[in-house]
Amino acid sequence: MSARIFSPARTAMQSGKAKTGHWVLEFDPEMRKKIDPLMGYTTSGDMRSQIRLTFDTREEAVAYAEKEGLAFRVEEPKESKRRQISYAENFRYDRRTPWTH
Repeated sequence: MSARIFSPARTAMQSGKAKTGHWVLEFDPEMRKKIDPLMGYTTSGDMRSQIRLTFDTREEAVAYAEKEGLAFRVEEPKESKRRQISYAENFRYDRRTPWTH
């Protein structure tokens, strides 16, 4: 049984940093998901795939995994690269592609 510890990125619908910065411990799937032939639902007999533990800090998540004897890996969050673009950039005369409506 192994787990991964990560800090989730903000969703595409988020503009701010609310509800980010926490750490999540998720178990890796032990068996593949399969499609139910009658209804077409995706099913799995792996109950641990439904468990998602949240922690305030990375150290708390690592301490929990070590206390429970779980094999784990920590995935560091990626730094977001934010380009500063002004509205005037749309109307520059030296654009590669012309601006259209």
